[in-house]
Amino acid sequence: MSLEPLQEYVPESAMPYVRKWLTGIPIHIKITRNRRSKLGDYSKRPGKGHQITVNFIRNKDLFFFILTHELAHLFAFKHFGPEIAPHGAEWKSQFRNLLLESIEVYEEPLRPVIVRHARSPKANFTASPELVKYFHTEEEDDCTEFLDGSQPAERFIYQKQTYIIEQKLKKNYICLNLETGKKYIFKAMARVEKTG
Repeated sequence: MSLEPLQEYVPESAMPYVRKWLTGIPIHIKITRNRRSKLGDYSKRPGKGHQITVNFIRNKDLFFFILTHELAHLFAFKHFGPEIAPHGAEWKSQFRNLLLESIEVYEEPLRPVIVRHARSPKANFTASPELVKYFHTEEEDDCTEFLDGSQPAERFIYQKQTYIIEQKLKKNYICLNLETGKKYIFKAMARVEKTG
């Protein structure tokens, strides 16, 4: 696959790294519509090489960050085999190395955030409040805000369903769906519409 179409999605200074990392590797990189459940994924396709999908993201720094996350899966698979944990020590090591190697690609204010994240990479982008806040864009609905800072008994709407916060944990919230009676755990960086 030609890597040149990626130039439209990543910072210009990222392309030398992408070319270097992927030279000689049979890979298909696919840009997908936005998926709520994930920003990207990696898979090894028997007989067809590797495949990475990344959601269409306008912010080029964020797109490159997600692509790097998925490339770390590819390199962990290649170096350590298929039996490793998806976000275990091998993946963390690969992701850390790729992030630090390409740190100059990111905008100056983002670099210290990336360096701190690289110390102990998280499996999920939303598990890093500093990254989520940095990449928050005005494209999101103006009436939504982060659940972070909310207190028990506050109500909010998420995906057209109303919830009430029952308990605040260290990093998450236990919330009751008022329509179904089921309890759910929300991350502090969840985007919700607060209703009081």
